[in-house]
Amino acid sequence: MPGEKSKNAKAKKIKIIHSKRRLLQLKRKEEMSHNIRYISKVPVSVVMDREFLKVKPSDSLITLIENMGDEESSAVVVDDSGYLVGFVTMKDVLHFFDVPRRHSIVGFGLLKKYSVTRATYVRDIMVTKPITISINDNLGHAIRIMLETGKHHLPVVDEKGRVHGLLEVKDIIRLIRIVSL
Repeated sequence: MPGEKSKNAKAKKIKIIHSKRRLLQLKRKEEMSHNIRYISKVPVSVVMDREFLKVKPSDSLITLIENMGDEESSAVVVDDSGYLVGFVTMKDVLHFFDVPRRHSIVGFGLLKKYSVTRATYVRDIMVTKPITISINDNLGHAIRIMLETGKHHLPVVDEKGRVHGLLEVKDIIRLIRIVSL
């Protein structure tokens, strides 16, 4: 009987520990839910990156690739006045070099298209009507747009089309990490 008594006491302690863990998990879940509701109301202008890569349509593709660097994954194409005229991601650059699958024999003309020269420009690969987000929107709206379109980068523009920043998924994740601590 003494062994059975200690087993019962041990089982009780384990049950209490599991109950406390469950309460702690519920509390954390409730805090996260509150934090996520808070995040959706944060203005895009607070989270967006104001220092982003800007290029002109007349810039060479070589210059763009050199400026993208290791961490940069996109560039906003603007005119001389700072208005959005296009957008380029690393994926767009890769698509430029994607050889058509239907051609098993690559001719000289096709090879010339895929060789980068100083005559290849940003305007040749940029997306001319990118999906954007307004500087007046909140993160909830931005997240919905990202989820619906599959885009990871959104240029942030005002009602006139002037670029103010760039919102990326990593910016939102960084905010979630800060708020969740």
